[in-house]
Amino acid sequence: MSEVRLTGADERPDDVDFDRALRPQSITTFVGQDSARQKLDVFLTAARQRNEPLDHVLLAGPPGLGKTSLARIIAKELEVGFHTTSGPVIERKGDLAAILTAVNEHDVLFIDEIHRLGRAVEEVLYPAMEDFEIDIITGQGPSATILRLPLPPFTLVAATTRTGLLSAPLLGRFGIVERLNYYTYPQLALIVQRSASLLDIEIDEEGSFAIASRARGTPRIANRLVRRVRDVAQVRGIRQIDAALAHEALDLLEVDALGLEDLDRRILRALVQAFEGRPVGLGTLADSVGESPDTIEDVYEPYLLQEGLIARTPRGRVAMPKAYRHLGIEPPSEPVLF
Repeated sequence: MSEVRLTGADERPDDVDFDRALRPQSITTFVGQDSARQKLDVFLTAARQRNEPLDHVLLAGPPGLGKTSLARIIAKELEVGFHTTSGPVIERKGDLAAILTAVNEHDVLFIDEIHRLGRAVEEVLYPAMEDFEIDIITGQGPSATILRLPLPPFTLVAATTRTGLLSAPLLGRFGIVERLNYYTYPQLALIVQRSASLLDIEIDEEGSFAIASRARGTPRIANRLVRRVRDVAQVRGIRQIDAALAHEALDLLEVDALGLEDLDRRILRALVQAFEGRPVGLGTLADSVGESPDTIEDVYEPYLLQEGLIARTPRGRVAMPKAYRHLGIEPPSEPVLF
């Protein structure tokens, strides 16, 4: 299987190597997402038996849950080439046409953040996904002609954090749609143990659960925390990570018992203190904490909602009683929700 990266990466080589080393390499070693994993295993086996490309796949869910890893696994299980790009960098129809014409038969094309494709570019995908054809316009004005070029059968695997932004015509062209959910603590503890082993650091069961409990249900965050706890262990001259060392390192990183970081707590304090529990619009909340609305909505809000710390109402975001208690503040007897 060959891999082609179609977009520039700002990651350093060692960061890329670490990330790839910690990712699962097969469907059987992928931890969690049991329903999606079991279904994909069946679909992959059927596609191999028929020697056909897998139907187009849409993977939805918050960042860091394994959408990119699953896309790579799909290509590896099918033993085909893997091409990767993302929605924001495909600005013109010609960009997408160039990408599609470079894909070989049965290859996997992965488009991250597909909800950020422009509508004009998105329309190029329709005949490509459905009929494996693409329209190329040559010439200008009255002399312009449309050439329909055939494409080899391929599999589009797309990832999105916001399914609601996908148009109905695009969404309907995916034969397989799977939503990935946050991981449980035991699942994250297994990922922590595996990552620690790959990073050549020992960790006991209590240490792995200590890290898992603050990883926000997200493998990407769990792997990042493992690296930082490893740094503390190295500086302390400690060979094995236990619960005490894990808690010490995570406190140093200002990751609290719920896995909340500084910006999470600033969001909660803004809702509880600055706005005194009143509903707040997303734009106003973003301005108050100095972050973009998209980042708050895509990265921070899903976990805060999942944990019951905030709620969305028709009038805006409000802090729930759990948020008050987490900040050490007595919640109001009658919170304003509407």
